[in-house]
Amino acid sequence: MGFFEFLMDEILSIPAVLVGLMVLIGLLLQREKVSKLLSGTLKSIIGFLILGAGAGVIIGSLDSLGGIIFDRFDVQGVIPNNEAIVALAQQTLGAETALIMGFGFIANILFARFTPMKYIFLTGHHTFFMAALLSAVLGTAGLSGFWLVLIGSLILGFVMVLMPAIGQPFMRQITGGNDIAIGHFGTIGYVASGYVGKAVGDKNKSTEDMKIPENWSFLRDSLVATAITMVVMFVILVLVAGPDVVATYAGEQNYIMFGIMQGVTFAAGFSIIMVGVRMILTEIVPAFRGIAEKLVPGAKPALDIPVVYPYAPTAVLIGFIASFIGGLISMFLLGIFSLALIIPGLVPHFFTGAGAGVFGNATGGRIGAAVGGFVNGVLISFIPAFLLPVLGNLGFENTTFGDSDFGVIGIIVGFLANLF
Repeated sequence: MGFFEFLMDEILSIPAVLVGLMVLIGLLLQREKVSKLLSGTLKSIIGFLILGAGAGVIIGSLDSLGGIIFDRFDVQGVIPNNEAIVALAQQTLGAETALIMGFGFIANILFARFTPMKYIFLTGHHTFFMAALLSAVLGTAGLSGFWLVLIGSLILGFVMVLMPAIGQPFMRQITGGNDIAIGHFGTIGYVASGYVGKAVGDKNKSTEDMKIPENWSFLRDSLVATAITMVVMFVILVLVAGPDVVATYAGEQNYIMFGIMQGVTFAAGFSIIMVGVRMILTEIVPAFRGIAEKLVPGAKPALDIPVVYPYAPTAVLIGFIASFIGGLISMFLLGIFSLALIIPGLVPHFFTGAGAGVFGNATGGRIGAAVGGFVNGVLISFIPAFLLPVLGNLGFENTTFGDSDFGVIGIIVGFLANLF
């Protein structure tokens, strides 16, 4: 393995290492002591690993839920999954994807340095996914070699500053400050949720201020509320599916008990994510002052979507459920319009729906969280259906890119590339 391959595969594609590297650079530029360099870098890496562990627990729980749904109702169609479609793309476009990712990160820093959009995009796996999308779309349009890598890298670097810039007005409302940005390619769904929330809701009636009767005071604890909601959701599903279907996932465990434990497991994963986010923020915001002062004046870290979850935990749950409902309704509408049938995947609907719920709550309170999450669910159902034709051979697989920005960027780039 050469140095470039090592850089791509072992550093830039691993979010924890990438964030740790940025924190280290920031602290070095501030000429911090060795002890601070060590503790700040390690804590930021550990925080991201904790976040990833929590996400892994949630994904495992939701994969079981999704599998039971598909087995019970035998729905056939395209299931959006970023990891799956990227794995397929790597079989034919591995080198192009790696090159676009590497040079795209350099382009991100240059765009941040010389334009008003001062954002360093630190969600490494989403950078990787977007690089794979661009290599597929540009390759389908007829580009190859040097021009494919050059154009793909410039587009990647540009969207890595553009999307955080689009989301920042809403991030200021969510966080009450201007220290961090959103670095996740579901931004169009989040921004749409923010605008819809503003139109239909009242931000003074936040999901976090809902009045709960004294007898139900335990629901004021967001972790308890999450656990109860997900347990009810899982138990209803396993009862509808029946013991024979659930046995594939539960093994020897009683199918109702399996549903209860999966709901509690989901809540545990959510709790782990919260711990990781808080640790990351504690280390990365001060460290970025060094980068802002020396390398990119005014630079802000653009971080993965779970970074907003602690600001409105109740909105996270409302947004997820509303997004999934939007996906289910959209699935039937896609059939009516004779478009590709996009089956709502629980993982993209949780992570982006939760984010949309927080954005909608910031501008429209509890109504904004619900309606914003629903709108996100519709977007991540219809946009992938329109993306399939520009993916070439990848469009014939039974999976595709899940989050809104991938679809919008892919459709625009595909249209422009074919035009020229």
